[in-house]
Amino acid sequence: MISSLRGTVLAAVGTSVVIEVGGVGLSVSVTAEHALSLRVGAETQLNTALIVREDDLSLFGFRTSDELNAFTLLRGVTGVGPKSAMGVLAALAPDEIARAVAEENDSAFRKVSGIGPKTAKLIVLNLAGKLFVTASERGAHPVVSTPVSENVSMALQGLGWSEKLARPAAEAAFREATDNEKGDTQAILRRALLLVGSQTGKASS
Repeated sequence: MISSLRGTVLAAVGTSVVIEVGGVGLSVSVTAEHALSLRVGAETQLNTALIVREDDLSLFGFRTSDELNAFTLLRGVTGVGPKSAMGVLAALAPDEIARAVAEENDSAFRKVSGIGPKTAKLIVLNLAGKLFVTASERGAHPVVSTPVSENVSMALQGLGWSEKLARPAAEAAFREATDNEKGDTQAILRRALLLVGSQTGKASS
């Protein structure tokens, strides 16, 4: 069982990243937000879950143990496969999942693609008393926002992308920009549009 890995990011496209560990490139499925936060060439560490099927081995990666725990619990719910569990984590942080379960708010899960009303209710019932998050670990990887990236994030949200995807895309675009581009909101926005387009399949104009 592969429970964690540390290595160099070789690629990060859509919801898939390739991490080189000991000379071997491992393909890992992550959320779009997570992929946007990774920089090619940088070292990263992931908590992982290896899903073994008769004809497939799939590796899923998470920034924190809370995310991995939530993924494992979600997969234990009838009707929730690995992709649906990742969809929930793409929409809700572990503490938000815990709060929705505690409040019996199944509507939070119905908003996730692939999760219907029956499955949403089952998630609430099955996770009751099992998921407790005292503090989100997302702050363990802080990113300093700039006025330019904040403006780009707001522009992306105005174009229809969620804040959860728009903000990391704006921050990633700013990090990757040249020195001449860093003060140019339009240049950063063009970069960010390419990034979110690759994550969601939307074409940028």
